[in-house]
Amino acid sequence: MLKFLIWPLAAIALLALPHGLSFSQQEILVFLTINILLVTSYRLLTLTGEWSLAHVVIMGVGAYASALFTKELGIYVPVSMLLGGLVSALIAVILSFPLFRMKGFYFLIGSFAAGEIIRLLWKHFRDPFGGAKGIKGIDPMPDFSIGIYDFDFFEPVSYFYFAGLVVAVCMWILWRIERSPVGLTFHAVHWQDKLAEASGVNLRAYRTLAFAVASGFAGIGGALLAHYIGTINPNSFDLDYMVFVLTWAIVGGTGTFYGPILGCVALTILNEVILREMGFEQARPLIYGCILIASILFLPNGLESIVQKFTKRRAKP
Repeated sequence: MLKFLIWPLAAIALLALPHGLSFSQQEILVFLTINILLVTSYRLLTLTGEWSLAHVVIMGVGAYASALFTKELGIYVPVSMLLGGLVSALIAVILSFPLFRMKGFYFLIGSFAAGEIIRLLWKHFRDPFGGAKGIKGIDPMPDFSIGIYDFDFFEPVSYFYFAGLVVAVCMWILWRIERSPVGLTFHAVHWQDKLAEASGVNLRAYRTLAFAVASGFAGIGGALLAHYIGTINPNSFDLDYMVFVLTWAIVGGTGTFYGPILGCVALTILNEVILREMGFEQARPLIYGCILIASILFLPNGLESIVQKFTKRRAKP
């Protein structure tokens, strides 16, 4: 009976959560929701054993594409968000041709180079990317009403509900992909690549598929971000942001679906609630680095291992 009550109670708690926060905390909640989609989509790529340093830039591709679709072509914002995700997936497919000639460390460095090339293109071309200043005045999500509730998307509470719904749907799709035969093949490509290849699995095709799908959802996250803050530039998707994504994934753990989410939530609370209040926000890279090293040394399986130990103890008679 308790299992059936968990999800409705969690949904009610999430609906009520922003009303107990200040305006700035509500905005942090919006960014946290988008970052959860980003780090969850990143985990899909890691299932094949590859770690990319271009994921945040790919997120930016979705943000730029969606912004340009609305500003230049007048496409309805929700449609442009989906198109932004498709453009990100397409760019990932194009990048896969040179990148998947490499593996491991070389793929990591190659993805970083590819991401920097894309960022340099954004900086160099003022038309249509706006150069170093980026794109401003991005169309917001249009307001609408459902019953007695008016959704004003300049308000973080309304945008949190919208972003939360989009992210929930995306995460459900990612969860279903992981548990499908395709997801099981991703695991096989990582852990038993020679055996999988001998069984007829096209390793490069499945790595490309994981890269494209993960990039597509990252692009949707970028579009959500762009239409909320109303302005983007190449520095919005730099290496610092990518390092934070890596830290969230490693600290949370990538062995389970919820691991990276734990890392993202825990470190966001640490940064926004503790470090900012104590005046140590500028030291975030240093503190994140220390946390990352400590996690690798003392908690190699991430925060998810603590949850697993707790649930195993509860399951014992």
